[in-house]
Amino acid sequence: MIHSFDLRIDALTTAYRDGRLSPRTVIGRLRESAMALNPQYRLYIHLLSEEEIEPYLQALEGQSPHSLPLYGVPFSIKDNIDLAGIPTTAACPAFSYVPRESATLVAQLIALGAIPMGKCNLDQFATGLNGTRSPYGACRNSVHLDYPSGGSSSGSSLAVALGLSSFALGTDTAGSGRVPAALNNLVGLKASKGLLSTAGVVPACRTLDCVTFFTATAAEASHLLALCTQAMQPDERDEYSRANLPHNDAAAFQPPRKGLRVGVPRQLEFLGCSESPALFVEALGQVEAIGGVPVSIDFGPFLEAARLLYEGPWVAERYSTIEALLQERPEEVLPVIRDVLRKAPQFSAVDTFRAQYRLQQLKAECDRILATVDCVVTPAFPRPVTLEELREQPVQRNSDLGWYTNFMNMLDYAAVATPMNFMKNGLPWGITVFGPAFSDQMLLGVADALQRAHGRPLAGQRHIESRLLAA
Repeated sequence: MIHSFDLRIDALTTAYRDGRLSPRTVIGRLRESAMALNPQYRLYIHLLSEEEIEPYLQALEGQSPHSLPLYGVPFSIKDNIDLAGIPTTAACPAFSYVPRESATLVAQLIALGAIPMGKCNLDQFATGLNGTRSPYGACRNSVHLDYPSGGSSSGSSLAVALGLSSFALGTDTAGSGRVPAALNNLVGLKASKGLLSTAGVVPACRTLDCVTFFTATAAEASHLLALCTQAMQPDERDEYSRANLPHNDAAAFQPPRKGLRVGVPRQLEFLGCSESPALFVEALGQVEAIGGVPVSIDFGPFLEAARLLYEGPWVAERYSTIEALLQERPEEVLPVIRDVLRKAPQFSAVDTFRAQYRLQQLKAECDRILATVDCVVTPAFPRPVTLEELREQPVQRNSDLGWYTNFMNMLDYAAVATPMNFMKNGLPWGITVFGPAFSDQMLLGVADALQRAHGRPLAGQRHIESRLLAA
């Protein structure tokens, strides 16, 4: 069965308050659609059963739709984030456990009225940017089946792009909340480190990990961020969490001012893509149309910081999470993940400190560059890669996707993947807007202005319309 209701948060909330829809109706129809689509897209590892969803529905039926800001809003959860009573696998069956309590952010969202739909597929242990590194199957792109969904938050992006959830939670250590967003016509908010609690998240690199929102619009991401950070307090369960700053509240979500200085890298790389250079020039034209002033910047230090993530000792931080499993049952870890992590034990404490010193030097240099502009715009990725290319060169092609993403958490910046256009074959194409830590709402304001300016079909809505036409 194909549903045709609008899953955007404001539209759905209005429909509930007007009595046109009920959460029970919406969730039931979404479950039917999810069961029909999952065999092709492999987006859910665990779709909640009717019995598992029932307590959430019953909790809402005793309340008014006006009582909770996310009343009846369906959301999906990357399966390295805990939902109480439901297995967390991190896409590794041997690692699976059943948490007694939900991740802090999941619990917050449920308390605000949101209803979890299921646990989403991912690149195993969140190690990858493509969405094919999972024993539960490869996640294909929502628009073009010859391409991956992007990862590691592959299933989470598909849950929104296929019209099965209003929003989804992913994680982003090296780009996992931005690459799949860009490949599926979504907004992907990688908030400032620590702004959204990672308590209840299986670590990839714990010092770098971020929980992310996938939404159809920047306005929705802004709304969710404001709801989850309004207390302005760090999470006691997460020692890496940080309190939000007053200047980064909902009031900062505004159209960009005229004369906004937008950094544009001098060192642009498209890895031979014939379409992306022109698409980026067009995107810069749209940035100017909303009041931005392009400013050329040196991007070399940012790219050097990006290389440290996998070429330096930070790979050992990934290794530490699954060290026992790798030593005792290495066959349970996918070969490509073992290949990525195999050099981790070779790094010494001396190597680690030297790398930290170099990173600090690079951050000082990058911060000075960033201080000359209000934000920076880059392509979301140099070029898309096909499923066939990933089969032939899984490590290199995966690395290509992270060209413009790997440095972000290393340097402690906030970033928003923003959909901009479509390639000739229909594949979505987007940009990333980034800035200093705690500039999240300002960046979302820029992304919102760009979305409103070009007025292209939204993810989910576009997919539903195409399926309705074909039905």
